[in-house]
Amino acid sequence: MSYNTDILKPYKGLPKEIYILFISKVVVAIGAFVYPMLTLLFTKKIGLDESAAGNWISFIGLAYLPASLIGGKICDTFGRKRILVVCDLLAAACYVVCGFMEPSVNMIYMICMGIFFFGLADPAHSSIVADVTTPENRDGAFSLTYLGFNIGFAVGPIIGGLLFEDHLRWFFLGDAITTAFATILIAIFVKETIHHSEDEVDETRVMEKKAEGSIISVVLQRPQILIFAVVLFGYNFAYSMWGFLMPLHVESVYTGQGASIFGKLSALNGLVVMMFTPILTKLLIHKAHIRKMVYGGIMYLIGFSILGFVNYIAAFIASVFLFTLGEIICAISSMPYINNNTPVSHRGRMNALLPLLFGAGYSVGPLVMGSILERTSISYTWHVISAVLVVSVICMMILEWFSSTKIIREREKGRVEA
Repeated sequence: MSYNTDILKPYKGLPKEIYILFISKVVVAIGAFVYPMLTLLFTKKIGLDESAAGNWISFIGLAYLPASLIGGKICDTFGRKRILVVCDLLAAACYVVCGFMEPSVNMIYMICMGIFFFGLADPAHSSIVADVTTPENRDGAFSLTYLGFNIGFAVGPIIGGLLFEDHLRWFFLGDAITTAFATILIAIFVKETIHHSEDEVDETRVMEKKAEGSIISVVLQRPQILIFAVVLFGYNFAYSMWGFLMPLHVESVYTGQGASIFGKLSALNGLVVMMFTPILTKLLIHKAHIRKMVYGGIMYLIGFSILGFVNYIAAFIASVFLFTLGEIICAISSMPYINNNTPVSHRGRMNALLPLLFGAGYSVGPLVMGSILERTSISYTWHVISAVLVVSVICMMILEWFSSTKIIREREKGRVEA
């Protein structure tokens, strides 16, 4: 069986909106300079110490969370496309302003504002994908949009690393221009989707049927996805070290070359995603989403644990390769699982609330580990991350067991849920 007819099969025959989103993700990621370099921007350009940098990164992550909740409510009420286009363009405008500022705390304030607007728009992106797909092709759709971002990310951080040292203005302007261009693509070629899925959901998709009540009541009726989000918090707590601890680790080993080497490692992350996302999507297409999340957590554990023992460049490369496999598996599994269990009437809010819960791991991680790093060593900090992942993987395995027994009970009653 050939590569084109086998590995790429999940990406064929998808709605046209998915292909537009794929292209826009590629464009955005080519210019994704700012967020991956926040640690080095705050320490090397603005002059913060490691702990203060960690605090600011955590604060920025926390600012993203209420923005996402607000954006979820708005896109469930007024539509996906309008909120996406307006807020992403406002975020790009914030980065334009940063391009004409001197590095200072004021620049951090403007970055916070830009990321707040990105947070408002984020639920709309995932909701559009869910609106135009079904459980049968949803894995492929989320996989393709994730792949698109990482195709661009394979080159974006390299460009960002080169601009970072001597061309900081274009470091920000490049991010802003690509964001604006990608948003215009969506504005022109993607129609509003909020009513599309309401018409398409049939009686076989029980968990996606329109529901009444608040998002809290809907979540309480689906406790498995709430537990899923809490466990995923632990995964993301560990993954946040990719952007916070690893650049500091690289800089400590290769002084003066941290930005350049980390940019290349980020490119490797993107290349691995580009090469292995279609393969893993196809290989795991028939596995239950929670089972795939167990596999992803194990790859995180192996990849990050290496760095607690070895400081050579080969260890950084091996770590990035292994945890990126885990990243792929989690990325192609988590959002389909959530949307397969979410009423169409609450998609925007669910795509905001649950990422808020498990996304908090990205914010809390630098805050906690930055404090630990002040008192210990980098290698010890990686050991703590390994312990967090061991607990998280075990919890995901327990959730899988409970979910399996629930499915069996439902089947015995004559009903099979998504």
